[in-house]
Amino acid sequence: MSLKKNLVYNGIASVVQKTIRVLDQLLLVPFFITAWGANYYGEWLTLTIIPTIFGFSDLGFGSAAANAFVLKYASDDKQGAANIAKSGFLAISVMIVASLLVSVILISTLSYYQVFDKSLIDKHQAILAVSFLMAARILSFYQQLYEACFRAARKASLSINLQSAYSGVNLGLSMLVLLMGGGIVYFALTTLIVTTGFNIIYAIVAEKILPFRKSVKGVILKSDLKAIVNKGFGYLMSPVWQSIYFQGTTFVVRIVLGPESVAIFNTVRTVTRAVNQAYSMIISSIMPELQYEIGSGDMRKSRKIFRMSLSLVIVFALSGMVALFFFGPWLYEHWTRKALTPPPMMWNIFIIGVIFNAVWWMSSVVFQAFNRPYDFATAGLISSTLSVMCSYFLTIHLGLTGAAIGSLLMDIVLFFYVLPKCCVLIGQPINLLINDSLKDFKDLYFNKV
Repeated sequence: MSLKKNLVYNGIASVVQKTIRVLDQLLLVPFFITAWGANYYGEWLTLTIIPTIFGFSDLGFGSAAANAFVLKYASDDKQGAANIAKSGFLAISVMIVASLLVSVILISTLSYYQVFDKSLIDKHQAILAVSFLMAARILSFYQQLYEACFRAARKASLSINLQSAYSGVNLGLSMLVLLMGGGIVYFALTTLIVTTGFNIIYAIVAEKILPFRKSVKGVILKSDLKAIVNKGFGYLMSPVWQSIYFQGTTFVVRIVLGPESVAIFNTVRTVTRAVNQAYSMIISSIMPELQYEIGSGDMRKSRKIFRMSLSLVIVFALSGMVALFFFGPWLYEHWTRKALTPPPMMWNIFIIGVIFNAVWWMSSVVFQAFNRPYDFATAGLISSTLSVMCSYFLTIHLGLTGAAIGSLLMDIVLFFYVLPKCCVLIGQPINLLINDSLKDFKDLYFNKV
C-alpha cells in the first residue's frame, strides 16, 4: 500500500479514535459528578494517581523493543526483528512480575500507614478499586510490542481501529455502571474485564498480521536485552515526567486548595487539552509512516512528512485556541452543569499553553521514530519538576491561577528545546523550516508531490 493511502487510512482511524477519546474525557465527567458528587469525584481523581503511575511503567521496555523492532524490520533485517521480539517479550515479562510484587507491597504499605483512611472514600473499597485498576494497567504491558507488528506490516490503521473499539466499549460500560449507581469497585472491575478481553484479541490479531516470525525464529540475545533495558529506562523517564507533571500538579492543588479545586483544575485542563486530541490525530497518523521511512533510510520523505504534519498541527492548535476563547466558558458551564466555577484568568492561561504544547508534542515524535528516548526524556523530567515546584508556590499565593501558570511553564520550556533539537536530528535546517513548509504545500497544490 502506498504512503498516501496509509496516511489517509491512519488519519480516518485516528479521527475515530480521538473522537471516542474526547467523548471519554467529556461525557464521563457529568456522570461522575451526578453519581458521586464533586468532592467524592475529586478524591477519586487523587486516588487514581497510583494506578496511573504504575501504568506508565510499561512504556519503558515496551516502547524500546517496539521501536527497535520496526526500525529493523523496515531496514529488511527480519532476523534482527525476530530477535528483538523474543528479547522484548522476555524483558516485558520480567517487568510484569516485578510490577505485581511492587503493587502488593505498595498497597500493603499505604494501608499500613492508613493513607486510605484519610480519604472520603471507604478504605476497603479504595484498596479493592485501586487493585483492579493496577491489574488492568499491568495486563496491558505487552500492548506496545504487539502494536509494533501492525506498524511493521504498515497496517497501523487496523491497530488504531481495534484500540478505538476497546475505548468505545469501555466508555459505554463505564457510563452504564454510573447510571446504575455503581460505586468505584464496580467501575474499576468493569475496566479490568474489558481490558483483559481486549488484550487477548489484540495479541491474536497482531500475530496473524505479521506471520514472518513463523519462518524466522528469533533468539534471545544478551546485546538485544542490554539495548532494550538501556533504552527502556529512557522511555520510562517519559511517563515519569508525565506523572510528575499531571499527577504532581493534581496533588499540589489537592493539598493546597482541597478536593473541589482538584475537580475544577482537572476539568478545565481536560477541556483545554481536548484540542490536543484534534491535532494528535495528525501525530497518530504520521508516526508509523515516519518511523518506517526513517528505518528504510529515506530522509527526504521523512522531512517532508515532518514539515507538513507540523504545519497542520499549528493550524489545528490556533483554531482550537480561538474556539476555546469564544465558546469554551459556555461549553464548560453546560458540561459541568454549573457545579464548578473556574477563575477566568486560569482559563485563559490554559488556552495560551495550547500552541506551545502543539509544537513540542508534534516535534517530539521524531525522537520516538529514531528510538532515541533520552534526548527528550531528560528535558521532560527537568521541565516537569520545575513546573510542579513553581505550581506549588504560585498556588499558595494565586490559587488556581497560579497552578495554571506553573503548568504553562513546562510547555514553554519544552517548546524552546524540542523543536530545534528535532530539526537537527532529522536534518531539517530550522531557519528554512517555514520556507520549506510553504514549498511543500505549494507542490501539493500543483500536484507535484
